[in-house]
Amino acid sequence: MSSSPRPAPAGNQATGTLKIIALFFMLIDHLGAVVFPSIPEMRIVGRAAFPIYCWCMVVGFHYTRSVPKYLGRILLTGILSQPLYAYVMNHMGQSGDLFRDLMMCKPNIFLTLFLGLAALWGIRQKWYLSQIWAPAAAIALATVLGVDYGWRGVLFILLLYGARSTRAGIAAVMIAFFLFWGTSYRVTSSLFGIPIDVNRLPMWLGSPLSSFLRLETYGLFSLAFILPRYREDLHLPPWVTYGIYPAHLLLVLAAKLALR
Repeated sequence: MSSSPRPAPAGNQATGTLKIIALFFMLIDHLGAVVFPSIPEMRIVGRAAFPIYCWCMVVGFHYTRSVPKYLGRILLTGILSQPLYAYVMNHMGQSGDLFRDLMMCKPNIFLTLFLGLAALWGIRQKWYLSQIWAPAAAIALATVLGVDYGWRGVLFILLLYGARSTRAGIAAVMIAFFLFWGTSYRVTSSLFGIPIDVNRLPMWLGSPLSSFLRLETYGLFSLAFILPRYREDLHLPPWVTYGIYPAHLLLVLAAKLALR
């Protein structure tokens, strides 16, 4: 008896185009973090990058012919990019030992994606109940290793994968999760020069609106790119797909040195 086919992702499958869009948002985010810290709107706009990359990985996981090779490419890109990431993003330690400083600094986003993909593989394969221990181990490792976006980043990948078969499900999971994620951030007081004071609004409007005006909640803007289906896609060579991450770090570094 053959097993039932896996449900295809219902959202945007033009991952080549989506990765370029996510790169644009990520570049703005990192420029805001390193070069223009006095412009918080850059970090707000940049919140769309991570959800788009996670969605691309969910789509890629569905269609890949070899999950181990997929994991290897993500891990290799993360390892090769880590020294540049640590230096550009000011995550280097101050011990004077270069190797120790690199080992102790915050990992880049590729470790988060690696753990999320490994958990998805365990869920699909069901090796010795790996559908239970693989996601649990990935979330625990994300906490211990202090990965970018922490355990919430890995959990988001798992939830996004679970909701992938319908657009309504994708939207519902993302809205609920990002509203939860945003509770640990304060309400935005101004946006693009426009002051915002939700306390002056009627409670029926100010209370729900304040839930959407928090840093991580702005990641919901990514739904505008994840839900529609694009007719055309950019077919990027693998070296471009993975090379754009260290390339964008070089751009941030160039801006950082130019404006120092």
